Amino acid sequence: MVSSKPCDIAVVGAGLSGIVCAQQLQRAGYSVVVVEKSRGVGGRLATRRLSGVSADHGTRYLEAQGPYTEELIPILRDRDLVKSWTEAVRHVSATGEIKPPGSEPYYVAPDGMNSVAKFLAEGLTVWRGQRVTALTPTHSNTRWTLTLEPMPGHAILPLRVRGVVLAVPAPQAASLLEPLLADGLPTEMLESVQSVQFDPCITAIAVYPSGTETPDDPAWNALHFDDHPSLGWLSLESRKRNTDGRRVVLLQSNGSFAQKYLEATSLEPIGRALLQEASAFLPGLEKPEALQVHRWRYARVRQGLENCPSAAVPLPIVCAGDWCGGDNLEAALETGEAAAWAINARLKQRSLAPVDFASYANTK
Repeated sequence: MVSSKPCDIAVVGAGLSGIVCAQQLQRAGYSVVVVEKSRGVGGRLATRRLSGVSADHGTRYLEAQGPYTEELIPILRDRDLVKSWTEAVRHVSATGEIKPPGSEPYYVAPDGMNSVAKFLAEGLTVWRGQRVTALTPTHSNTRWTLTLEPMPGHAILPLRVRGVVLAVPAPQAASLLEPLLADGLPTEMLESVQSVQFDPCITAIAVYPSGTETPDDPAWNALHFDDHPSLGWLSLESRKRNTDGRRVVLLQSNGSFAQKYLEATSLEPIGRALLQEASAFLPGLEKPEALQVHRWRYARVRQGLENCPSAAVPLPIVCAGDWCGGDNLEAALETGEAAAWAINARLKQRSLAPVDFASYANTK
């Protein structure tokens, strides 16, 4: 059972934005709890295990996209959490031509992309397996009460806080915000969040028998499809880490393909269709010994915002996520810090230190 002892701030969602926001606030002296509906942290920094091997089925790699990622990547590299994949990623044209490698440096995580999230979340209090179903201001309008739906077999008491940060996809944030109109939440905030649009993605992880992975065939490690009817990405996950000679392939669809099959009751046939399409670029994919297919309903931001929506009525509440400032990891990190500043401005207005990713591992 989790205590209902009051704390200062609840961050809903343990993706990159939520982690950065919570770390910044905790370093400023706030008591913070991160509430996450899944069993782990990281959001799309996700690593899935299948038949004794693993694959990054959300975010595929890191690259420098701005000052936040430019600061983070060397820290991760120095700690052996990521390694270079330079010249490993090729683009495929609309005609099927595999283009020469570019000069952009890519970085992958030998222990899985989720290891990056775990590093950044060190020292945080995270309540895993807890879905927030409602936000309610107390009668005195001094605290939020968060109603939580725990995983089966877990009991939990309501969480009471002075401020809330919603670091979840916009549609999930909107469902929590809409009932608050009756309590004075500005209509403009809800309408802003409701205007955000996402493209979905269907991801397939395929595992092949021992002896199928070779170091030089093919010459590339991953393909990024610029304009394919169904495919968006193909990578050899077995080139990221030791898989004892077993080839591990990750496929990600484009948004239009995923939208077409998003509500399918069985995803395995869709995964096999993606394998069939990918076999034109990497023969022999049609019959994996293991296949796992996952749907990302909110994979990529199609239409986002330029800032983090916030309100002081009925109580301090702020949104965060890549959809609040872009559509990539840089935006996720940046809006995490921006949300920390925004909620702090509506609470105790403490001095917030600049983001220092190296210090997160020492946060208590």
